Formats: sequence, structure tokens, C-alpha cells
Amino acid sequence: MWESSINRFRIHLKIERSLSPNTIEAYERDVKTLTQYLTANGLAIAPQDVTLKHLQACTEWIASLGMTGTSQARIISGMKAFFRFLLLQGLIPADPSQLLESPKASRKLPDFLTYEEIELLIGQIDLSKAEGHRNKAIIETMYSCGLRVSEAVNLKISQLYLEDGFVRVTGKGDKERLIPIGTSAIKNITLYNDTTRRHMIIKKGHEDILFLNRRGSKLSRVMIFLLIKDLAAKARISKSISPHTFRHSFATHLVEGGADLVAVQEMLGHESITTTEIYTHLNREYLRDMLQQYHPGF
Repeated sequence: MWESSINRFRIHLKIERSLSPNTIEAYERDVKTLTQYLTANGLAIAPQDVTLKHLQACTEWIASLGMTGTSQARIISGMKAFFRFLLLQGLIPADPSQLLESPKASRKLPDFLTYEEIELLIGQIDLSKAEGHRNKAIIETMYSCGLRVSEAVNLKISQLYLEDGFVRVTGKGDKERLIPIGTSAIKNITLYNDTTRRHMIIKKGHEDILFLNRRGSKLSRVMIFLLIKDLAAKARISKSISPHTFRHSFATHLVEGGADLVAVQEMLGHESITTTEIYTHLNREYLRDMLQQYHPGF
């Protein structure tokens, strides 16, 4: 029932609303986040049986994974569009998302990890498991290149120029950028390819996707959130951590090291320099905290 409803929704977005393929994929991904929540909690229910309580519990679940308020709001918006469509088509008796509220925007500066904390978190990965080398390669790549989680799950083998030390990333608005990649990330990508990926049966259409799940398909964003939440708990890191934390850490460490802000903007793929400037504020906040903590006269 979910598959046929999502297919109808996809056709509606394409034919009637004339949305771009990327926008359609984002809407579909938002709905699939709800189905992932239902599956994870053993709730085998059809779209017409979803209630406001189910949706509220789903939003609490995605918040617990560490998703930002902006990401949560986008997922809620996608779910609302889906249920409005089903109602208009007469496929459900009422819209359960009508009273669903989006989280209030937060002005809190994002958490970031120290290099030692990143090493501690990576150290929790069990390399004896089949997915161990993949998971290490994912985190090393996200931190090394400052990738968004969507950019990491969509990264293609054809976008890797490891001998030259670069990756080509497709970001927001289908804009591409070249980003340097560190030796540790290169080593772990190569190890993952040689020890795990080359022995997998890969689903048709996913042959060029770098990071795959056990079924040979592209990973979902939620899987990356769950992975990082699990590793943070094992490392006993109490900060609010999500995949975006590695992007924040990448940028913060560059700014702390004196990197040119325009260069950081280019590597992050920010359209405006004002978006990148948050990391100068983050750096000042960090310095102030250090002074308050360690300077006897502050």
C-alpha cells in the first residue's frame, strides 16, 4: 500500500506540479523516513491508518537522531504534502498531519567535535563486522571533505579522483564542487572497496554509488544518523551529534587553523559568505569558553 501511494505521489509531483527530479526525490525521501520509523517500531500499518500520534512520535524519533530543526521541518513539510495529496485523491478519510507542528527555529550555534573526540568516535567502529570498513570510510570522508549527509549517501565512484587527492561532489541545486580529500579518508575508501564492496551483489542502477547497504543499494540518510548516534553513545560523547556535526567540525577546525573564509565557503558549497561566517562566531564562542574555563583572571 505504501509503495503504490508513494508512486502515485511521485507521478503527481512530476506531472501536475512539474517539480525537478531532485525535489521529487526529496519529497519521496521524507515520506520514506516515516515508513522507516514505522518499520523500526514494528508498526505494520497502511497510510490510511496513520494518526497524528504516529506522526508526532516520528518527529520525536527524528529529533532524537540529532537532525537539525531545519531538517526536521523539511521532513514534516514533505509528510504534510503527501497526506494532503492522499486526502485530495480520496485515498484517506482525513489528513492526520493537519495539526502536526514543525519545530521552532533555533539560533543556538551548532555543536562540533574536537579532533580527539572524532578519533574516539571512529575508534568505536567494529572492523570485524562486514559493514565496519564502510562505516569508517563514511565518517572519515564526511569529516575530511565537510560533506552534507545527502552528499555522502549520493557520492559516486566516478566522482573520486583519489590519485589526485580530490572528490567531485554534487551539492544543493545540482551544483558541483571539487574538494580535497585527506590521506586517511583515501586509505579507508580504498580498503572498503577492496575488502567489502567488490564482493557485493549490487542492485541495478546503484553500480556507481560508493557507499552501499547489505542489499547492494544506496544508504538512506536515516541509516547514517543511526550509525553516528550509536557510535556517540558507545564513545560516551554527550554532545548533540548528527552527520552534520562532522561538517561543522570540518569547517570549525579549518577556521581555527586560520584558513581563508572564502576557501572554506567554496569547500562547503555555501552560496553566501554570510552562511560560512557562522564558523567565525563559533570560533569566538570556543575561545571565550576556553578563557572562562582556564584563564584565572577572566
